[in-house]
Amino acid sequence: MEKSKVALSKVLNIVDVIEYVQGSIVSSIVVKKITGNISAVSFDSGKSLPEKTIAFDAFIQIIEGSAEIIIDGVSNILNKGQFIIVPAHASACVRAKSRFKMISTVIKSGYE
Repeated sequence: MEKSKVALSKVLNIVDVIEYVQGSIVSSIVVKKITGNISAVSFDSGKSLPEKTIAFDAFIQIIEGSAEIIIDGVSNILNKGQFIIVPAHASACVRAKSRFKMISTVIKSGYE
C-alpha cells in the first residue's frame, strides 16, 4: 500500500499540497487506508480522466478553479468550494476546461 507523502500532525494548506504540471494530471495521496483514501489532484487545462465506474461512493470537492464532472451522462460544473458525490457504480468523467485542483475522497465501507 502506497504511503501518504503528507506529514501527520502538521497544519497544511490543501491547495499547496499539489502543484500544476503543464499538460498533465497530477495526483498526490493525502491519506490511504484499507477503508478508503483521500487524494489531491491537479488538472492542467484541457486534460480529463477517462470515464470509469468504481464500486464505492466518491466525494469530489473543487479547491481551486472550476471543473466539469459528468455522472451517468449528466454534466455538472463545479466551482471552488463546491462538491459532488459520485454514487457507487455510476459512470463518471472529470474534465478541465481550465486549470483546477480537487480533493477526491473514496470511502470503502458499507458495501460488504
